[in-house]
Amino acid sequence: MPEFPWDSLASAGELARSHPDGVVNLSVGTPVDPVPPPLRDALAAGSDSPGYPATHGTPELRSAAVEALRRRHGVTGLDPEAVLPTIGSKEFVAWLPTLLGVRPGDVVAIPELAYPTYEVGARLAGAEIARLAPGEAPPAGTALVWLNSPSNPTGRVDGAATLAESVRAAREVGAVVASDECYLDLGWRTEPVSVLDPRVAGERPDGVLAVHSLSKTSNFAGYRAGFVTGDPRLVANLLEVRKHAGMIMPRPVQEAMTVALGDDEHVREQYGRYRARRERLWGALETAGFRIDYSEAGLYLWASGGADAWSTVDWLARRGILAAPGTFYGPAGQQHVRVALTASDERVEAAARRLTG
Repeated sequence: MPEFPWDSLASAGELARSHPDGVVNLSVGTPVDPVPPPLRDALAAGSDSPGYPATHGTPELRSAAVEALRRRHGVTGLDPEAVLPTIGSKEFVAWLPTLLGVRPGDVVAIPELAYPTYEVGARLAGAEIARLAPGEAPPAGTALVWLNSPSNPTGRVDGAATLAESVRAAREVGAVVASDECYLDLGWRTEPVSVLDPRVAGERPDGVLAVHSLSKTSNFAGYRAGFVTGDPRLVANLLEVRKHAGMIMPRPVQEAMTVALGDDEHVREQYGRYRARRERLWGALETAGFRIDYSEAGLYLWASGGADAWSTVDWLARRGILAAPGTFYGPAGQQHVRVALTASDERVEAAARRLTG
């Protein structure tokens, strides 16, 4: 296994925490805002759950997921039977190659700049890794292709035509497509498109999975709530394996998740909080001499000061600001840092003052 990336931030974190006004931690995408009260009420109402929950989730949860994708992203034609709740999205990302039967010698293709857990999942299955530049086709022998739009870390958004070409290229080599859509609700300068949009996957989502999380939009990171949907055959196979493995979302979380998927107002409110923080940090970083690349959507700013990523991390840490070096996400990130929007309004304002003072 590679070193857990954030462990290597320990010295920078110590330096940032020594700032007289305290640290502003913008290195991780951990929500800091309250869980909306109706969601907490649903969790409490479901707390008397002495029996085992269903691995497949309740019918109400699955229907709510289908309806949320229809309302929020125009995805139609999904069968609630092809929805499977996951214990957050990270565990699913890490174990998907294994659950799909990816074997040593197979290739898992991931973006050139990518969430580190894509690589971890490939390693757990003993597979080889191929990092694909934008527009690059997967090589022969690829069993799984990860797409991620909006991207973590860059905030880059691929349009429908680009995503459709990625799906076509994956199908050509016989690979499953898994699209990590955790940031789909956070479009700033453009409207992100799901891989399940008919313009992308076609009328039938054969060989295609879309992975969703409520951590960012509903402040649900502590609840561990996500789901996967797409190709009914693939979802049925995943369900069968997860039943045997005991990968089951707790029933109270299922109840809270059902309410969250049915309510768009709290999503809009959280979107507004992140938009305000994004605008404040973007302006402050530019004033401090940084260039912001991509960052069209998602929860991060992809910033470059024109120097080595770790030098920039150190420069920010001396000002009490902790960011993630771009190299966490691949060699192509060596001159960037990822700046998260997940800090309170007060801490974001503190960071902005330090950058512009």
